[in-house]
Amino acid sequence: MKSKSLVYFTLVVAVVLAIFAIGVFGFQLGDKKIPKAKEAIQLGLDLQGGVYVLLEADTDATGQELRRYMDQAKAIIQQRVDGLGVSEPNIAIEGDNRIRVELAGLKDSEEALQLIGKTAQLQFIDPDGNVVLTGKNVKESIVQYINDPIKGNEPVISLEFDNEGAEKFAEATKRLAAETDVQKKILYIRLDDEIISAPMVHEEIKGGKAIINGGNEAMKLEDATRTATLIKAGALPIPMKELTSSVIGPTLGLDAYEKSILAIGISLALIMILLLILYRAMAIPACISLLVYTEIIIGFFLLLKVKLSLPGIAGLMLSIGMAVDANVIIFERIREELKAGKTHKAAIKAGYKNALSSIIDSNITTLIAGVVLYVYGIGAIRGFGVTLILGIVASMFTAVFLTKWLLDLMANIFTFKSNKSFGA
Repeated sequence: MKSKSLVYFTLVVAVVLAIFAIGVFGFQLGDKKIPKAKEAIQLGLDLQGGVYVLLEADTDATGQELRRYMDQAKAIIQQRVDGLGVSEPNIAIEGDNRIRVELAGLKDSEEALQLIGKTAQLQFIDPDGNVVLTGKNVKESIVQYINDPIKGNEPVISLEFDNEGAEKFAEATKRLAAETDVQKKILYIRLDDEIISAPMVHEEIKGGKAIINGGNEAMKLEDATRTATLIKAGALPIPMKELTSSVIGPTLGLDAYEKSILAIGISLALIMILLLILYRAMAIPACISLLVYTEIIIGFFLLLKVKLSLPGIAGLMLSIGMAVDANVIIFERIREELKAGKTHKAAIKAGYKNALSSIIDSNITTLIAGVVLYVYGIGAIRGFGVTLILGIVASMFTAVFLTKWLLDLMANIFTFKSNKSFGA
């Protein structure tokens, strides 16, 4: 039992330290290279700059009607460039008929215009040129994978129509399936002026669902994701023309980023030192879990392509401090059990059992706040909700499960003769 626990504990420590070292220093093996975490994370406008585009509404609408169009256009552009709320674009209405869009990381204004300026007019057209249904009938547009016998595991765009669209789609596919001429059986799917798919209809399709694939070639995941987002966001309510665009520099600069990374490192070190002073051996699993928590959060940042701004860095530092709270509550309960005369193993078990309800209650209330921010917030507020939810999940895993498991392993490996080993 002792040797098995020692192997597990050593293996966990080695893996955690290896991942931490790779994140700090990077890693390269032959042609394979893993960059440093601070180089891989995407930065916001305040740290790396980007592109700004000023758009003007090309319409004769005025007053409340124009204001409604501008609010709708802003919301659609926001959805297109920042579906999850983690890219932190700056989108604002200027005057009565202009929208200013600032996007971090882009170096080409044309790329920005392609992203925000598309009208995303989706049409299903029969061989005679008749429009069967449009993007207005699309209720959902998401990316899924299908297993194609020739192209393999292929990303496709899965569409779900509203009731009207489902009826029209079923009627059109039934009519085309009955055609004897092969060319008359094709249903063209057009986005703006481009045919993005031309499937042949062999049978009536009921249920209000359809799939867009890449035709003869497999669709790239990036293209599928962008197209699905454009379709879901819909068309801009009014034409927008570009007035001006330009590359903008960082308002704070990379020097602020470097200092912030140093501040995070110092914060981690000070927290670990304080834990070791207060709780001694008991703090070792907490320090390991804190590293794991930081690795998980940074991993989510990379996975979701979060644009890290200076406020985001401050939030990361705050979340690291909050992640320690659960450990402090648990450790204090363990010390109370030790002072009551229980053994170290019994104290660990009782401490976690007695502290768990308080930890779950506090995290659930914070989780609810994060969900509300994500559901009802926009832009950076929604992004903060995402990171808050991820932080809570990671904190619960590391503080409640990982730290307890490591403490149990330590209790099996070492024989603690005095309660002072646990700071009691």
